[in-house]
Amino acid sequence: MTARFGAIGKDIAAGLSLRHDHGSQYMSHDFQSEIRWLGIASSPAFIRAPEGNGCAERFIRTLKENLLWVRTFDTVEELREALIDFRTAYNEHWLIERHGHRSPAQFRREQMDSQPMAA
Repeated sequence: MTARFGAIGKDIAAGLSLRHDHGSQYMSHDFQSEIRWLGIASSPAFIRAPEGNGCAERFIRTLKENLLWVRTFDTVEELREALIDFRTAYNEHWLIERHGHRSPAQFRREQMDSQPMAA
């Protein structure tokens, strides 16, 4: 949250929508209250529409194919550092077709630049 919005506070993420399934963890009162406090709009997926899960599952598969299945790690710390490096490389350098062959970071910056600044 702080990497994207600079702080954690009431309505800091106003204008952001969070797509999620109908799992009990996402529909719970505590989770819904927390995202509402942050200013995030809850956007539950349609029942029997697994596309959102498919996107998340495809990313996990990409992570496995490009890191977890091709390397071994001697310590949890080594794994943690590799995951951070993968996240940085993915967000800054991978070109994603649905983003117009732009990296996730570039697409996010362009989306944030097109949004009016909060007062």
